[in-house]
Amino acid sequence: MIKTAVLAGGLGSRLGAVTEDRPKPLVEIGSHPMLWHIMTYLAHAGMRDFVIALGYKGDVIKRYFDEPIQFQAHLSVDPANKENKNSEESPPDVSVELIDTGLKTQTGGRILRLKPWLENDTFCLCWGDGLHNVDMRALLAFHRAHQKLATVVAVRPPARFGHLEFDGDRVVEFSEKPQAAEGWINGGVFVLEPGIFTYIKDDKTHWEHEPMRNLAADGQLMAFRHQGFWQCMDTPRDLALLNRLWQQGNHPWNSN
Repeated sequence: MIKTAVLAGGLGSRLGAVTEDRPKPLVEIGSHPMLWHIMTYLAHAGMRDFVIALGYKGDVIKRYFDEPIQFQAHLSVDPANKENKNSEESPPDVSVELIDTGLKTQTGGRILRLKPWLENDTFCLCWGDGLHNVDMRALLAFHRAHQKLATVVAVRPPARFGHLEFDGDRVVEFSEKPQAAEGWINGGVFVLEPGIFTYIKDDKTHWEHEPMRNLAADGQLMAFRHQGFWQCMDTPRDLALLNRLWQQGNHPWNSN
């Protein structure tokens, strides 16, 4: 399988006090941090070679992988071969590169800083703050078939409020469900070719701005529509929802 880059350097300020002592990817869903959930899902799909872009409180992520904190530029870890690492705490058979990409670097800049680890082949990219049950094998097959530089997973976000259906003034249906009529958005999961690095200028570049716009304008951006589960963790409300699903045993991102 291919390498997977995870962006894990953002401030996570919208989550409030919960990110004062840890980065967002280490905020826990159930008894495990978000990063564990992401890596476990991908590892079960055969994607076990990770490159993690660190920024805000990157030392805490290094500590999570049981390595001494050296504050060096990057750190290589192979949790599967660490005797002191409980297999319950780490995704199976994974290798990890932890790369310091700067505190204030934007998403595009973080991707660009990962170029030395990703420039030789197709790679996957995902945000470190969202869960899903995307069929990764189907996604990779889709990407390879169209032969463009970039594939973005398109999702329809869950409706923020309960959906109402009427018969006159009478409510005939009330439900919380994904948006159905409109609203495809960037799901924070991509498959990319090394050619995308030429679309990123510097540390100040937001991947979601000029790079994606220019890839689209050049006919190099394709969408893989995902109709299944997807949920970001941007706010305390999102965090509470994910924890509630976990406690209820309803966690489609952990169904392997």
